[in-house]
Amino acid sequence: MLGTILTRLAAGVALGLLAAGAASAQGVVKIGVIEAMTGQQQSTGVQTLAAMKLYMQQHGDTVAGKKIELIVKDDGAVADNAKRLAQELIVRDKVNVLIGFAVTPTALAVAPLATEAKIPTIVANAGTSIITERSPYILRTSFTLPQSSEIIGEWAAKNGVKKVVTIVSDYAPGADAEKSFTAAFTKGGGQVVEALKVPLAAPDFAPFLQRARDASPDAVFVFVPSGQGATFVKQFIERGLDKAGIKIIGTGDVTDDDLLNGMGDQVIGTVTAHMYSADHPSELNKKYVEAFKKANNGLRPNFMSVGGYDAMHLVYEALKKTNGDTNGDKLLAAMKGMAWESPRGPISIDPETRDIVQNIYVRKVEKKNGELYNVEFETFKDVKDPGKAKK
Repeated sequence: MLGTILTRLAAGVALGLLAAGAASAQGVVKIGVIEAMTGQQQSTGVQTLAAMKLYMQQHGDTVAGKKIELIVKDDGAVADNAKRLAQELIVRDKVNVLIGFAVTPTALAVAPLATEAKIPTIVANAGTSIITERSPYILRTSFTLPQSSEIIGEWAAKNGVKKVVTIVSDYAPGADAEKSFTAAFTKGGGQVVEALKVPLAAPDFAPFLQRARDASPDAVFVFVPSGQGATFVKQFIERGLDKAGIKIIGTGDVTDDDLLNGMGDQVIGTVTAHMYSADHPSELNKKYVEAFKKANNGLRPNFMSVGGYDAMHLVYEALKKTNGDTNGDKLLAAMKGMAWESPRGPISIDPETRDIVQNIYVRKVEKKNGELYNVEFETFKDVKDPGKAKK
């Protein structure tokens, strides 16, 4: 086991030996999973890994004559940990594919290693637009923040929201969300009266929410990473913003499916834009939700889960195309342009950008059969990452 991060020289030499090492592992396809299984983003890791395992249960652990093996590493959503663990997975375990990355910094830390080792690296979680541009071997099955932020900005401007305070986590996805929302919202005639950034680690939203209340906006646009939405909503209500007639709008992270029922009826009516809801009305999704709950003691799948589920689909179908050949360039070529029906709806991998193309849904929190759900009421079809589309 590698005790410390390899030196640059040693890493370069070891990575250069990857092809020969991987070829020796005949009959097994090793997938390195780098996820946040502990810490602030733990729910992301739990959801993603559960969905990956569910896919294997449903489709078997053998594809194209090769046995699929998951090697799971917990990075705690820390970039340095992700880099060290990726080096171990590449050099020692000789993995053929990397999947995971709960937050953007972990994906960016691994990008140079993916390039050097020529290993397809699938981002199942992180949502910053630039990630796929950092390595030609990175693909994405999650989402980008501009996909949903731009659409909720357009929707808000057309539906009576005139003044907004933005509150976002102070890291790259937050910057993406704020920029995309603000551009779309102001283009539609809206006004952002204050833009607030909250520390990512152990955030206390209360002082920022007080500033937002003092500004008397029609709504607060919010982006926080998966897992922090419940805290935000709790403090939003404690500070009385709901009683002041201020609405919450934002990306779907804030009304995350696996936390939504714990937020209380005060969030009924909250409008967000996102690429998945456990209430998505397709037959495929109904079966997915039922199977996921059954396999995970009643846990409701969230949007992070479908990123992991679809990452496994991408790997399985690519291996079928290559007849089990695990050469990184061949797998990458097989993955580019792939299209299929996901529990979230139709999706594809853009062959040019390697980013995901998918429907974005505008949803409203409603109570159905005694439970809270994000109920979709408007669909924007085949949305590419707006940031790349404009380049």
